[in-house]
Amino acid sequence: MPPRKKASAPKGKAAAAEDRKDDGSGDVSGGVVDWRRRRLLTPGVPAAGAAMEGKAVLYWMSRDQRVQDNWALLHARDLAKAAGGQLLVAFCLVPRFLEATIRQFDFMLRGLREVETELRELKIPFELLLCEYGSHAKSILGLCEQRGVGAVVCDMSPLRVPKAWTAEVAATLGKAGVSCVQVDAHNVVPVWQASSKQETAARTIRSKITLQYGEFLKEIPAFEPMAKQEAGKPVDWEKAEASLVVDRTVAPVPGIEPGAKAAMQRLHEFCKKRLGMFAEQRNNPNADALSGLSPYLHFGQISAQRCALAVRAAEEDQSAGAAVAKGCESFLEEAIVRRELSDNFCWYQEKYDSLEGAAGWAQETLRVHEQDKREHLYSEEELEAARTHDDLWNAAQLQMVREGKMHGFLRMYWAKKILEWTSGPEEALRIAIRLNDRYELDGRDPNGYVGCMWSICGIHDMGWTERPIFGKIRFMNYAGCKRKFSIPNFVSRYPSSLGASMPAKVVEEPPAKRSKKA
Repeated sequence: MPPRKKASAPKGKAAAAEDRKDDGSGDVSGGVVDWRRRRLLTPGVPAAGAAMEGKAVLYWMSRDQRVQDNWALLHARDLAKAAGGQLLVAFCLVPRFLEATIRQFDFMLRGLREVETELRELKIPFELLLCEYGSHAKSILGLCEQRGVGAVVCDMSPLRVPKAWTAEVAATLGKAGVSCVQVDAHNVVPVWQASSKQETAARTIRSKITLQYGEFLKEIPAFEPMAKQEAGKPVDWEKAEASLVVDRTVAPVPGIEPGAKAAMQRLHEFCKKRLGMFAEQRNNPNADALSGLSPYLHFGQISAQRCALAVRAAEEDQSAGAAVAKGCESFLEEAIVRRELSDNFCWYQEKYDSLEGAAGWAQETLRVHEQDKREHLYSEEELEAARTHDDLWNAAQLQMVREGKMHGFLRMYWAKKILEWTSGPEEALRIAIRLNDRYELDGRDPNGYVGCMWSICGIHDMGWTERPIFGKIRFMNYAGCKRKFSIPNFVSRYPSSLGASMPAKVVEEPPAKRSKKA
């Protein structure tokens, strides 16, 4: 198990914590947010001090869409109290985002309605800014000028597009004399604190994270109502929904309630009913052993830190047995170490969704085997429609399309078969990412990109015995799945996957050499 008592920080960090001078990100009396969790993005424009007196503070919510257990919102509150000004919260809604459809936007907007309601009860104004794509800087600055904001606190995302938006907002605010502070409220150990470089595998980051559990994995203060504030006018949610320019053919998933309340209910049910099964049964698609929390974690409707604390509390219950202890260990590995490894990869590797982001050995082996003969070759349309010869793959695809969530073990098999059944690794990676982002509620997430890159490009893995098509990339097949769980039982839940099976095109000649450009 990871250490429970406070462990020594990595070499040099404990001393740095003691000797640290204020970096301008907001060391205020009574502040509750660890300085290592935040970064000043506007050098020379501090977030606290005489210049902030009487000014408002804005929390620009993006990745972490919740009120409680939110370190970024807590820091914005501390800054507002220190300045004697008002606290505001804003969210920028863009008309489109990558491959997201109405399925994902509906889940997000319904969760944000809950955020507005909770903030209103706390006397905190909430603004939903309808932004043109990429116009965040203009919208945020305009709100700051309108409401007398002296400092903005923003979330951390490791993905290219949100990172670019954050950089532009910070630059614009800095020029206007408004401070901007970024807080990592998504990870237990902040991404820049966990490691200063791209890690090569879970084994290289695990100790860096677990050694800091004692400093970061602790109870989060509750958010209390703000005194002498008014909640502001309500959001026009119909107007917000009408502003979206997205594919509406991928319908919202019935039976999955979004928001922080639903997320906490799922967490409690998992701890009570399924945590004891998690270690042994999490790779069995027929067992109801998973937490079901990934969509909520993706949209920040629940904190990974809260999940970890709840799981630990369940394990420490006197009635908990060995199975729960194993489940706790396995859950912390998945929810903290593996998730934060994904953030680490995307934070330090700009080409996190490209073959060029893979290790040299993986790029080389995939190039060598790119022209290997494929027994089956399917078009993107056939794959999307789950029309292959493989009933297990078809069932997994249909699960994702219909339920917005594919079982974690099957995601690996699913992506590896796309490599096996398409003309090359670039096409396979592009298709896997597009389908994942289009149908999964938790698409467009570091976990999703890393999952596809692990399956197809071997990141965070090692070279295996060389074989056709895959080269040294880890191989998975139908027979291996058959040994792990009952394929007929899983397939029977998606009966059209049997009827959808069809003969594949047999490739008589190697596919034409593809461009090496990713």
